[in-house]
Amino acid sequence: MKFFFSSRALDDYDHLPPRLQKLFEKQLEFLLHNLRYPSLRAKKYDETTDRWQARVNDEYRFYFQIEKDVYVIVAIIKHPK
Repeated sequence: MKFFFSSRALDDYDHLPPRLQKLFEKQLEFLLHNLRYPSLRAKKYDETTDRWQARVNDEYRFYFQIEKDVYVIVAIIKHPK
């Protein structure tokens, strides 16, 4: 699989502290190899937009869509608990 960042996701990534950027990159690598990797806890977030959610850590999530063999990263945000 490949990945692509939306402009929103790029902006979100740029505003993350370096520690969270590294965590996100690690989780992205896991996603590229296995959608069901345990630490991702990936799940379908919204059926209507075919949007998925996965963990960066306890506080942050990233949202993505799957288009053929590409993960389109839509946003990286603080989890609204």
